[in-house]
This record gives sequence, C-alpha cells and structure tokens, in this order.
Amino acid sequence: MARRKSGGGMALGIVALVAFCSLASIPKDIWVGIGVIAALGFIGYVLFRIGKSGNTSTPEATLSITPLLASGDSICVHEPESGIRPSGYRIPTAPNKYSAGKWIPASHSVEVAGVRIPGGMIYVGYSLRAASGADEPCLIDPDKSVAARSDFTVKQTPYWPSYSQITPSARRAYLNWLADGRRNPNADIGYVFLFFYGLERRAIVDASNDKTAELDLPAIAKEIRELLEVYGPTSRSFRNYASNLLNIIEFANYPSKLYAEPIPLFTRGYELPLHLRIALGQVATDGVAVAPRLALAWARGAPEIGFRTPATRCAEEFDKLFVERYLQTYGNGFMLPKNKTKLKLVYNPASAGLWGTPEVEITFGDVPDVTVLTGPQKKLQSLVDAVCKELDAYSRLVGKNPDLRASLEGLLQLPVSLWPEGVQKAFQELKARMGSGTVMLSFQELLSSLGATAFPTKEKVLSLVRALESLNIGMEPDVLFGAKSPKPEEKVVLFAIDQGASSYRKTPEYQAALLTIEISCAVSYANGQVPEAKLSYLRSQIGLWTHLEPEGLRRLSAYLRILADKPVSLAVCKRKLEPLAPSAKETIATFVAKLVGSDGAVSRDEIQMLEKVYNILGIEQKQVFSDVHSAAAGISPVSREDAEQTAFTLDTARIAALQKDSERVSTLLSNIFKEDHTLGPASVAETEPEEAVVETGLLGLDDSHTAFVRVLLSRPQWSREDLLNAASELDLMLDGALEQINEASFEYLDIALTEYDDPIKINREALEKIET
Repeated sequence: MARRKSGGGMALGIVALVAFCSLASIPKDIWVGIGVIAALGFIGYVLFRIGKSGNTSTPEATLSITPLLASGDSICVHEPESGIRPSGYRIPTAPNKYSAGKWIPASHSVEVAGVRIPGGMIYVGYSLRAASGADEPCLIDPDKSVAARSDFTVKQTPYWPSYSQITPSARRAYLNWLADGRRNPNADIGYVFLFFYGLERRAIVDASNDKTAELDLPAIAKEIRELLEVYGPTSRSFRNYASNLLNIIEFANYPSKLYAEPIPLFTRGYELPLHLRIALGQVATDGVAVAPRLALAWARGAPEIGFRTPATRCAEEFDKLFVERYLQTYGNGFMLPKNKTKLKLVYNPASAGLWGTPEVEITFGDVPDVTVLTGPQKKLQSLVDAVCKELDAYSRLVGKNPDLRASLEGLLQLPVSLWPEGVQKAFQELKARMGSGTVMLSFQELLSSLGATAFPTKEKVLSLVRALESLNIGMEPDVLFGAKSPKPEEKVVLFAIDQGASSYRKTPEYQAALLTIEISCAVSYANGQVPEAKLSYLRSQIGLWTHLEPEGLRRLSAYLRILADKPVSLAVCKRKLEPLAPSAKETIATFVAKLVGSDGAVSRDEIQMLEKVYNILGIEQKQVFSDVHSAAAGISPVSREDAEQTAFTLDTARIAALQKDSERVSTLLSNIFKEDHTLGPASVAETEPEEAVVETGLLGLDDSHTAFVRVLLSRPQWSREDLLNAASELDLMLDGALEQINEASFEYLDIALTEYDDPIKINREALEKIET
C-alpha cells in the first residue's frame, strides 16, 4: 500500500515537471495576452454582481384601486415608462389584474400618481384597444409620467385629446379635475371631453355586449345630465355631443304617447331636442292638438325661432303669458300634418376612438320629423313676437332697476293675469264689495290695497286704470278721457263694466249727458254738497236716458257720486259751453231750471246760481224766474224778492211729466257735440321694443336654407331619398340647396359641409367648426 502511494506521487511529480517544462517553453508574448484576458474576465464578473444586487429607482406613477365599501387591495408599483436599462434586463410583467384597461365603477375610487379620484366611471390600465384600432383616448395609463402640479382651468389639450398623448402637465390637470369632483365650471372643456370619451365607450361599445356594462347606463345618463348643467351652457360642442349620447341611452325605449308625459327642461341647441321631436311626431301621428305647454317647449327649443330680450329677462312672465295667448289664439291648440320625413336618430361619436364603429341609430317607426315643417314654426314665431311686445315695457323697467320687479310700478307694466296672487285677491275682494253697484273709497286706499309705497305718476295712474278695466272694473273720475288724476285723499268710485265696452265715451250723446249732470250739480251744490233730493232727481233722469248704452249709464251714475261731493266748477263748464249755439244753450237752461224745482222748493242760493249759469249761457238773468215758473206749470210767477222769502211746491204729476221730457232734452244737447271737442283717451308715447336677441342664420343663409342645414346636421349621413323628402317639405330643390349650402360653408369655414352623392355625408371637420 505504501509503495503504491509513493509510486502515484512520483507519477504526479513527473506530470507536473512535464507541464512546467511545457509552460516554460511558451513565449513571453503569449503570457501577456493570457493575463489581459484574465483581467477583463474578472472586471466583467464584478460588474455583473453589482447590476444584480444594486438599488432600483422609485417609480413615477402608482396605481391603487380601492372599493369605497371595502379595503385591503394592494398598491401596485411599476417602473417608469422611460429611462435607460442595462442590456439583457427583462422588465417584470405587470400583474394580470392591471395588465388591461378596466372600467372603474361609480362606487369605487382610484389613485393615480398620488391623486385619489372618487366616483369611478373612468378606464384605468396599461392597454385598451379602441374600436378604431388605435389606443383608447380615455384610458388613464399609470405608466405615463405626470407633472408635480398643474391647473385644470388652463387649456393644455388639443381638440381631440388622448390621455397617452397629452403632456405630463395636462395629465396632472386632468387628474386634479377628476379628483375635484368633475363639476368645476371653470375647467377647460378639453378635460370634460376626455372624461366624456369614457362614458361614450361604456355606453356604446361595452353595453352592446356586456350585461354588467348595461347596468351602468342609468348612472351614466345621470352623470351626463349633471355635466350638461355645468358645461352645456358654455360649450355648444359639448352640449350637442352629450345631448345626443343621452338620447341614445334614454330613447332606446320610449312611451307611445310621450306628449302626455311631463316635459323636462332643455338647453337651447342647434336642433330641437329629441324628446320634443318624438312627442310632436306622435302628436301628428295621433291627430291630436299641440298642447300649450308642448307648444311653449317647442318655441323655447327650436333654434329657428328668434327671441327678444323680454323672453329671457322675464322668462317666468313670458312663459305664462305665452300659454294664455296660445289658448286665446288656438283654443286647445293647433294641429300638425303627418309629413313624409321620418324621425331617425343616428349617433355621431365625439371620441376619435369610436370612429369607424358600426353606426348606432334608433328609428321610430312611422313617427314623422315635424321640425322640417315651416308653417307651425311661423305660428309660434308670431306668437313669441306678440308676447315679447306685451312685455317690452316691463322688461325695460326691470332691466334698469331689478328692485321694481314686484312693485306697483312694475305690476302696472304687466297684464293683470300676471300679477301676484295677493294683488289679484285684493281686486277680487273689491269686486265682491262692488257687486253690480259702486264702491267709493279714497284713491290712497285703492293704491294701498295694491301694495303701493309711493304715489304714482300720471302715466302710472293711467296704467292702473287700464289694468282695472281689464278686470271689468271702471273708475271715476275718468282719467283715460281727460279727467285729472285724483289726489291721494280724493274719492274715487269703482263700478262694474263690460270688457272692451268703451266706445260710447266718444259719442255726442254721452258727452251731452255728461255735461248736463256737471252743470246740474254745479247749480245745485250748496252747503258743501248737492242735496239728496236733487241727486235723486238726477239719478232718475239718468235711468230714463235709454238712448245711451247701459255701460254709459253706469258710468254716469258713478260720476254723479263724485260730483255730489265735489262738483265741477262753473268756470270749467263755461269753457265747454262757450262754443254752443244759442238754441243749445237755451235747452240746457231749460233742463237746469227743471232741476232746481225738482224737489218742490227753490232757494235763494239756487236762484243766484241759476243767474250765473244764465249769464254764462248768454241768456238774460231776468228770464231765470220765468223759466223756473214755466217749468212748474200752474204756479204763478214770482219775483226775485218773493223767491228769497218763500219757496213753492211742484205738482208731483208735473214732475213726472218733466222727467219724460229729460230724454228729449239730452238728445237735443247731443247735437252740440257733432264735432268732438273732448279729450280722447290719454295717449301713451310709443316706445321702441327692446333690442332683439339676434340669431342670424347658420353660415349666413336665409331661413329656409338654415332650417335645411339643421336637418342635415341631425345625422352624420343621409340617403338621397330621405333628403329629397326633407328638402321638398322646405320647398327647396335638393341639389340647388346643397350647392348653396356648400358655397356658404366654403366662405365661412373654408370647407364643404356635405360630401358624396348617395349617401350624402356630413363633413366631420365642418361639423366641429359649426358646433364650436
């Protein structure tokens, strides 16, 4: 064994000796090369070990999806999207949970780049193929870099934004807007559209083949309505796209009698809202009348119908008055013909990611599109203009001083039907007190019942009296026909009148009767009033003047109540009497003489007043006694001295006979007014209507071509046959209309509006410019 070991060692020694000799025979240059190779290998090994065990960098974006009602989900951290990596390094695969973009439900929150976004309704992930084949613009990719800070009120996006392609600053602004609750009215509309693209994809693409996505539609519709409230008024483009998507969601199913349902509020756009188009089409199909509220909604929503300032400044008053005037003009409403153009909704997506998707459309059977009819819209326009004219004065007043909206001054500019309920109730109470007779009160009492805080000007008094007459209440003194406006403490008399009955006030017969009782009360006035016996006589005379209108008799009776306390002065009467012929003056003298003796006694004061009247009439004063006694046939004449000492009594039968003569006397008096010397109704200076809210035709076109453009824009493309029907109903030749429209489009937009011949397509670029 020992010898065997010793031999083996000797053999190894011989082998080592031979190897050493061999190495010693290698040239020196070769040894240098081997040494260099060994050194390089050692360095490579060291670098490899450093790369394997060194620290990694902090990622730029983080993603955490956390249900609002649950907890425990982990935060996934990924490498930045850019940076130099060593050759041969393999990027770890993202977890399957986040590899593809996914819809975040409304009940979840999500955190991106340190920003917590509540309310979901967005797509988050690393890849999501759009229907167009490109990347989905709405996808929030956590791998994209995000700036530390940014302002979402500043525009930083192109017209068709994409999250992956906008700048890091714009991404930060978008995430901040989402985290802020998506309702800030100052946000740039580009961020709103970027969010809207996700709603659009969920409703159009996902919901078409995913029951879970279909369950999201009510929440999406609610979100769109709220976005429209905030951003619809400031962005016409967003309003149109969002409204159309809402239509697609809400009108996939609709009632067969939508016109019988409550009408929602709509924002005015470039075409009539689909809800109204369906309702009106069903009205035409069912052959029923357009109800007042539906007609108002049509007028409010139709872009073809122009409005002036009163319709917007006084919207509540306008709407109420429009309904009243519509019922007065058309009864229960006008009818609509069932035209040939059928209603059809074709969705034009906003997101570039949905371009190229199968066309989304809703048809409505035989329901016609009545918006192509011009006749009904002309009726509505005429009514809108008339209502605006009625509200011009009120609108102008409110525009200058909004605090006067509910004041008496403001109310007097409105039709009485628009007055507040409390004021109308006060008038109804006055009418109840008045009944078929009269009510006397101070003018201040009347004003106070209407809530007046200051005494009105003459013009406002005239407006008040006109308002009273519209409520079938007349007032004396008759300020509309020349009487002075009463002072606050002076009495006025209210009485019932018939609507519109006022022409009698201009007739000679009425004016003669009016002058007769004015002079009679002036003569009979003594001791601060007209004696009741004389008033009774005058009332009976008025009742016998059957040649006058009943309305005139009621007004004379009311005026008599005013004259009893405050008769017209003889000086005023003199101005009216001076132009009369001598025969007419004698007739008046005869009537007054009869009045003086009507109560069976003639006082000294009455004789003196008669003498003044006769003097004004140019009749000898000595004839006073003769006339008085002649009026009382059978009574011996008396001297002035006798009259001062005693009175005389008239036979009652003679008084009745004299009363029968009164109608003849009044008729004779009417001859003096063949040329009307009285003041007519107080004139009101015509005022210019308020400036119109000018709505020029689209592309500078006339009304019919503008209407045709609106029809064109309701679909992204048309069959030639459908468009021929639409053009025909607007009395247009299709080819000529298209040529004129495209020429206008070139002039205004530098691009044609329509393309191709059949189907005729709407140029998307032109559409965007028009909507903007």
